[in-house]
Amino acid sequence: MERAADGDRGAGGVAPALELRAAWKRHREGVTVGPVSLAVGEGTTVALVGPSGAGKSTLLRMLLGLARPDGGEVLFQGRPIGPADDALRRRIGYVVQGGGLFPHLTARDNAALVARHLGWPRERVAARVRELAGLARLDDDALARYPGQLSGGQAQRVGLMRALMLDPAVLLLDEPLGALDPLTRADLQGDLEGVFAGLRKTVLLVTHDLAEAVFFARHLVLMRDGRVLQEGALPELLAAPADPFVIRFLRAQRGLSLPEPR
Repeated sequence: MERAADGDRGAGGVAPALELRAAWKRHREGVTVGPVSLAVGEGTTVALVGPSGAGKSTLLRMLLGLARPDGGEVLFQGRPIGPADDALRRRIGYVVQGGGLFPHLTARDNAALVARHLGWPRERVAARVRELAGLARLDDDALARYPGQLSGGQAQRVGLMRALMLDPAVLLLDEPLGALDPLTRADLQGDLEGVFAGLRKTVLLVTHDLAEAVFFARHLVLMRDGRVLQEGALPELLAAPADPFVIRFLRAQRGLSLPEPR
């Protein structure tokens, strides 16, 4: 798994945006994630898929520096990243299911929290919030509400605003649409696709939903039991599955039309 998603090192030998080199993490329960070697190219959108407990969220936390690997390396644009690398971590936006908002802050204050913590001038904060609110399609009324007064889709949009506040180079999204109803989810999928295309960020998306993964990303990374089982475009996985589980997982997904195996 040494190949960078959507291509290896680019012109001039540019390092991938995100990279794991034989990284592994052991949990207290004795479950081990890894070793995983994976590279995500600059400006690409990659979907991390697999069953519950496959290690997808742990892998994301290692990339963010929130979980230190017990072995191997984690790199951001060629530089090692760890829990103490605050400046480096601010260049990575993180979106979780439900938005992960603070209930005692308004939507506007949630979105602006990190910028204010860093001492941005009030005018700069306000201008950035207005810009992101337009991108996320949230009006002033929604921004004045507290998380408990927002719909699921609105809360997720605020979470996206907060992740984008510092204009990060990379976005990590951990099941961001998993708890939404189908109509809200479909609307937000369309909006997020537009955001990804317009901002040209590097995006790594974790999802259980293969149809959603294919909607957002050309390159899929399928995990099972803490390891990367196979990666590539959907037709590649179908044509040359690395393991019988690959076909089992792909065909278990509802709402996605797949060709029958030859």
